[in-house]
Amino acid sequence: QVQLVESGGGSVQAGGSLRLSCTVSGNTYVRYCMGWFRQVLGKEREGVAAINIGSGTTYYADSVKGRFTISQDNAKTTLYLQINSLKPEDTAMYYCAAKSYSCASPTRAQTYSYWGQGTQVTVSS
Repeated sequence: QVQLVESGGGSVQAGGSLRLSCTVSGNTYVRYCMGWFRQVLGKEREGVAAINIGSGTTYYADSVKGRFTISQDNAKTTLYLQINSLKPEDTAMYYCAAKSYSCASPTRAQTYSYWGQGTQVTVSS
């Protein structure tokens, strides 16, 4: 099993920045790919970024390219999401997730097995 705990969310004004963190514990060997997702009530969960844990290859949704950066620490126990130039439409609950074996379909929520509890990001105009 893998345990994921997100932090770093909050309320910010448009144009500001946030860095979300996801602390990973448990059987880390089962992690091959990790991603950040966001969800607004009543809408589907949207994948915004993902990273291949081993190679460091990153993937981004077109809607966030240039503003979001996914990264991991050297120990590969913490996942980050740097969000710059925040917009009101970025308001959502943000989740980190992990899956084994493959980074295929990196931003498809249905392919991930492990999820954190989420951290809320609220952007005011």
